[in-house]
Amino acid sequence: MKSKKENNRRFYSLNDYFKETIGEKIYKVSLDGGFTCPNRDGSISSGGCIFCSDAGSGEFAGNKIKSITEQIDEQLLFLGKKIGEGKVIAYFQNFTNTYGNVEYLEKIYYEALKHPRVLGLAIGTRPDCLQEDIVKLLERINNNYLLWIELGLQSSNEEVAKKINRGYPYSVYKEASKNLKYKNIKFVTHMIIGLPNEDNESIIKTANDIVESGAWGIKIHSLHIIKETKMEAIYKIKPFKIFTLEEYVNIVVDILKILPPKMVVHRVTGDGKKDEVLEPIWSLNKRKVLNEIEKELKKREEY
Repeated sequence: MKSKKENNRRFYSLNDYFKETIGEKIYKVSLDGGFTCPNRDGSISSGGCIFCSDAGSGEFAGNKIKSITEQIDEQLLFLGKKIGEGKVIAYFQNFTNTYGNVEYLEKIYYEALKHPRVLGLAIGTRPDCLQEDIVKLLERINNNYLLWIELGLQSSNEEVAKKINRGYPYSVYKEASKNLKYKNIKFVTHMIIGLPNEDNESIIKTANDIVESGAWGIKIHSLHIIKETKMEAIYKIKPFKIFTLEEYVNIVVDILKILPPKMVVHRVTGDGKKDEVLEPIWSLNKRKVLNEIEKELKKREEY
């Protein structure tokens, strides 16, 4: 059993990190930078990852027809009293947010950073879209602002990656994480539990590989079969195993057990819109999922 943390939480969450480093809860505002993805525009594939929606996994992001400043203001208005006058992280969320020329990236990143309420940036991207000039831009930002990069790995299993049409080998993730770590740029790695025909052993190996990569943080998602995606079409023709809530909770706790004490856990379940998620239905009750994970941690007396 890991030693009990002073704040009595059972894993080191992003809220814990902010309270420890900044002294208060910090929210994120999700932005749409107008990007696409090399796995969609024909550079790698035109199909995209089979689980990805037309929104590029950014269902809660801002409206790309508006400026970055306008999107931030709109999101702040939506959050309203929830955050008061507090600072926020500008989260470039959907599609691949380093997939563009460096001049455009610099323009929108710094537009976000100039907003008086923005503390720093979170940038979601693919490991194969971190060319040298882009990493240099990220390094400059990192020297003056809070920054982290979010890498969509999902699984380190090459066969599973092919099935979901990820579009790059695991070695690319290893190289990207090595480069970011060398530049002292924080990165968060996404993994999905419940991908077609992936067993628990493979899932745990992915978690261990993320730890080995030196990731600053991790996002653990339950697979969402989103309506009108390739995943839905595949599932309807040849259904694959869907994790039950109990199975999901158990594997999440198994993963949390192997993480270093200071790895920041950004997420332990995913968000989905009620009218868009086909399976698993239990994932729509986020509060219940979180409560069940906490109950299992207590049951096992794990920290």
